[in-house]
Amino acid sequence: MNADAHDYHFVTRWRVPGTCGEVADVLGDPVALPHWWPSVYLRVDQLEPPGPDGVGRRVRLHTKGWLPYTLTWELVTVEQAYPNRIVLDASGDFVGRGVWTFVQDGPDVSVIYDWRIHAEKPLLRHLSWLLRPIFEANHRWAMAQGEASLRLELQRRRTVEDVDRSAIPAPPGPVTYSAALLVGGLVVVAAGTTYLMYRATRRRRGDEH
Repeated sequence: MNADAHDYHFVTRWRVPGTCGEVADVLGDPVALPHWWPSVYLRVDQLEPPGPDGVGRRVRLHTKGWLPYTLTWELVTVEQAYPNRIVLDASGDFVGRGVWTFVQDGPDVSVIYDWRIHAEKPLLRHLSWLLRPIFEANHRWAMAQGEASLRLELQRRRTVEDVDRSAIPAPPGPVTYSAALLVGGLVVVAAGTTYLMYRATRRRRGDEH
């Protein structure tokens, strides 16, 4: 991909309690994403099953963040070195590659997600020049939800008794469109207020001179 305004590169770092195998088992099963990461993954359909080595699985995903738009795209697992590395290729509303890396660090796992994509969805392509910081904030929000949800899922999977499992909170759910529109409205109001204050300051300085 040629670097341009539509290219995005994100590096996300999590630290969660558990083993690399536990984390790889959760993140290596994309079909289960709507179950434990519902704030972002609305629906996942398997198009092709994985091979014996875990490679080749293709899924179609329907996702969203806190902004009032959704994305439809596909992921295929192109490399898997269990339990330390998963490489995914994306196509659809964006095209690129994601690399999950898991490193054991005492009782915790250091999780790194390197995500390089080129936006193909018209909204992202046409407005990246203007709204890039908001799109980037949307991604960071989604990944923060992922870390919180992964912690809960690992806790659920380690819990044996049903009674104890029922006490674990449900993962964060998706932001409703009304809430997202409210946030968007506040952003617009804040931007407008900042602009008006800037103009008023410039006018005052002009009057002083």
